[in-house]
Amino acid sequence: MQISIAKPVIGDLEKQAVQAILDSGYLVHGAEVVKFEEAFAAYHGAKHAIGVNNGTSALIATMMAHNIQAGDEVIVPSFSFFATAASVVSVGATPVFADIDPDTFCLSPSAAEAAITPRTVAIMPVHLYGHPADMNAFVDICSRHNLILLEDAAQAHGAKISDRFVGTYGTASFSFYPSKNMTTGEGGMILTNDDEIARQLRMIRNQGMNQQYHHEVVGYNMRMMNIQAAIGNVQLDNLGDWTDQRIENAGFFNEQLSYVKTPVTLKDCKHVYHQYTIRVPNGQRDQLANQLNEKGIGARIYYPSLIHKQPALQQYSHYELPESDKATQEVMSLPVHPQLTQEERQYIVDTVNELCGAMETQSI
Repeated sequence: MQISIAKPVIGDLEKQAVQAILDSGYLVHGAEVVKFEEAFAAYHGAKHAIGVNNGTSALIATMMAHNIQAGDEVIVPSFSFFATAASVVSVGATPVFADIDPDTFCLSPSAAEAAITPRTVAIMPVHLYGHPADMNAFVDICSRHNLILLEDAAQAHGAKISDRFVGTYGTASFSFYPSKNMTTGEGGMILTNDDEIARQLRMIRNQGMNQQYHHEVVGYNMRMMNIQAAIGNVQLDNLGDWTDQRIENAGFFNEQLSYVKTPVTLKDCKHVYHQYTIRVPNGQRDQLANQLNEKGIGARIYYPSLIHKQPALQQYSHYELPESDKATQEVMSLPVHPQLTQEERQYIVDTVNELCGAMETQSI
């Protein structure tokens, strides 16, 4: 049995939508993109959605639209994908790394507030693995300190706190990479309720133009293709059902898995399980991951090294983040995607329990 960590759902409707765009000859930044933007904004209850070519572009454009620049500091987690901090560096600003909450793996509000300095202009929590960060706390912190609130929602399509979607608390960046809960092949989206920020974003993604050959700001080619949007429009219609299946799969694992620490979902939060991430203590994580892969289960480690310890950002290596460090040593993600069969789910549970049981016996 071979079970991949992710399996994008690409069906006949997606193929037909792409073919229709190819037949039309209108490939880039057209009516299909506008349709997708309007649908994505409406789904989340946001005023504006701005489509771009990928999730990293979404983060960078967001920094630019908020005029974050050299001399500014942005507080981010180090336990995340590299683009979270790289987007800050790309505009000349300084990432300031704060520790995570050990239950949710998301940026800790108290750690973030403790990291504020006179140069801080923004805080960017990440809704890691699909669990919402504590946005009510971050709204309060940013309001009291007059800071910009950003959201890295690349892994959190459809996640909620109570009845409110993540991505609607600050300017939010989403990714549609193939492993995400919905995909456009590549692609990204930015949500905002601020009219001026939305105007800036639309110029930044399109060479700084609102009208052809009139460059109001320095921008880039970050445009979304109609092909991407066509796939996205089909995928968005299925996001709710796919999310429900991810939650059902996670619930099955929570009930059946032994020996490991299963994911936590805080009260009033909707965890959408971009990844189903367990903790494997006692230094046995790597051994378990290797054995699972040998048995055909695509176990993956997100993330084995903190961002501030990467070679490209070694000037920030002085940060001490004990909860983040511990997470890199213990976390492992199991397949949770909506195409898992019951046979595959049971095989994952049986294999994890068998291997962990054997490890526990050997350690006695």
